[in-house]
Amino acid sequence: MKPWYEQSFGSDYMIVYKHRDWNNASQEVRKMAQWLELPEGASILDVGCGMGRHALALNGAGFAVTGLDLSETLLDEAKKHDIEGSVEWVQGDMRQFPFSDSTYDATVNLFTSFGYFSVEEDNVKVLRNIRRVLKEGGSFLIDFLNPNYVANNLVPRSERLDEESGLTIVEVRTIVDGWVQKEITVSESNDTERTRQYLERVRLLPLEWFEQHLVKEGLGLAVVYGNYDGSAYDREHSPRMIMVGKAQ
Repeated sequence: MKPWYEQSFGSDYMIVYKHRDWNNASQEVRKMAQWLELPEGASILDVGCGMGRHALALNGAGFAVTGLDLSETLLDEAKKHDIEGSVEWVQGDMRQFPFSDSTYDATVNLFTSFGYFSVEEDNVKVLRNIRRVLKEGGSFLIDFLNPNYVANNLVPRSERLDEESGLTIVEVRTIVDGWVQKEITVSESNDTERTRQYLERVRLLPLEWFEQHLVKEGLGLAVVYGNYDGSAYDREHSPRMIMVGKAQ
C-alpha cells in the first residue's frame, strides 16, 4: 500500500483545504521575507509547495521562486494560478531534492509540510537537503505545528458541506503513539458508492527534536515564532512553531 502522503494530495485535497486564503498568503509572505532578511530578487525554494499559494506570493513580492512538491495534481493546480509562468514548479520527493548544492538564498517549508515519515532518518534527510541546497549563510524557515497546543486543543470531529461541489467532508482527529492523525471522509449525497477516505498523519515532533537535528545538519536556529503574527513562541499556548535561522 502506498504511504498516506502519496494518496491524500489529490483533487479531493483541493476541496478539503480550499478555505485556505490566497489573499492572506501575501501578508504572511511579507512577514516571512522580513524574518528571513532577504533582499529583493533572492532565490527561494518552497519545499512542499502544494497548490502554490505562498510560492506565487513570494514571486509577487519580487523573489525568484522554485516550488517543489510530490503531488503532480497539486502542482498542476499551482500552474493554473501561475498565469505568467514565473515560478519554476518541480515534481519531487523532499527526501531527495533534485537540485544542486548551494543553489538557493533561502528555503521555506510551510503549514506543517514536515514530519510525514515513519522512519526518523527520512525526516532528518529533509533537513539535510535544506542545508545542502542553501548557499553559505542562506536562510531557512520551517513552519510546524506546536505539539503541546495540538494535544490540548484537538477537535475530535468536524463535519461540513462544501456547497459548491455538494460534497460532505467529515474529519476525525486522534493522537496515536506520538502522531496526530486525521481521517477524512468525502461523500456525495446522491452517490454513496463514491465515498472516499483519506488518512493524514504527522509526527508530533517537539522543539527539542528540531534543536537537536538542525544543529547536526549545519542549520543554526535563530528565533522561534508562535504564530504568523510574529508573536513569541510559548510551549503551551502558541499554535505554531515557526523556526527561522541560517545555514552555518
